[in-house]
Amino acid sequence: MNQASVNDKYKVSPLYVFFLVHAMQVGLGLLSFQRDLAKVTGTDGWISILLAGLIVHILIWIIYKIFSMVPGDIIYVNNHVFGKWIGNLFSLIFILYFFVLGMTIITGYINIIHIWIFDEVPSWALSLVFLVLIYYIHTGGFRTITGIAFFAIILSYWLIFVPIYGLKYSDFTNLLPIFDHTLLEIMKGTRSTAFSMLGFEMILMFYPFIKNAETSKKYAHRGAFLTTLLTLFMYLISIVFYSQKQLAITIWPTLSLTSVIHLPFIQRFEYIMVSWWIFVIIPNMVIPLWAASRGIKRLFNVEQKYPLWVMSIIILLINIFFINLDSLYILNKIINPYSMCFIVLYLPLLLVFIKIKKWRNHL
Repeated sequence: MNQASVNDKYKVSPLYVFFLVHAMQVGLGLLSFQRDLAKVTGTDGWISILLAGLIVHILIWIIYKIFSMVPGDIIYVNNHVFGKWIGNLFSLIFILYFFVLGMTIITGYINIIHIWIFDEVPSWALSLVFLVLIYYIHTGGFRTITGIAFFAIILSYWLIFVPIYGLKYSDFTNLLPIFDHTLLEIMKGTRSTAFSMLGFEMILMFYPFIKNAETSKKYAHRGAFLTTLLTLFMYLISIVFYSQKQLAITIWPTLSLTSVIHLPFIQRFEYIMVSWWIFVIIPNMVIPLWAASRGIKRLFNVEQKYPLWVMSIIILLINIFFINLDSLYILNKIINPYSMCFIVLYLPLLLVFIKIKKWRNHL
């Protein structure tokens, strides 16, 4: 029996995969991806974004193809293909990746709060608040997590209209020249957008929690497609608002863009932006740590709350003793782009091994 099987009462409708994928992809990356992309590709960054979106769609197709042959989650698939020991080793790599991704998002958002709003509030205090919230959401199970992802999209999508305000200060000649970069530069730009595209791979863990999971593929693709459009929209807005030199030195172009908004009742609109972004970030914090704790539960047959406690303590200790701007920069360089490279290489190889295993079994 597949140990990844889940009782129907804990499952969600296939439609919600759209929100799970899209909510997970939209996060910290959308605030800062423009800087690295502009350094490499300049006005041709839109090509890199479209290529990155295409790669994500191919990987989603591969994920669903894998599960069509070996239904379950990535833990079960690894054990099925490679055996217990090697399979568990690969599963531990995925668990570590999920944990580091969740920790990076938490610490990254805390860093933004420090710089833009509350510079004197200690990191451990903010991380403690977030970790308590994450644990509380986890106690509701995966259906509650799905609801959080749904409301994150519904409550925060008005924010995409905020950058449009900056168009009245824009220069559309900044879009020129086009096709001015080499293929290698375009590919480097595609790699630099990885962090803003990550999140779709959480399907590897929550696939068993979807009713009629094979029918949810179209919703996963739609969620990823909307992320690609949103990323493209934000990059084009940034290109016409900033000069290329400005964009290359602006750490958070999306937030800096909102600082030009002045309303009669509020002068610092970026405070609203940073504060409201918590609705965007919550699924980014919750889903990776859920995936990591779920993976440990599957591997070691322990209650999911225990690995979640351990991970929360580790994140809290790291925020007390280790995290600063330099270490956060290094952490981001680990997650982006090498994690995407690992996923791009591993998933196709896993599909090939599954096909080889099935072919050998039919001999």
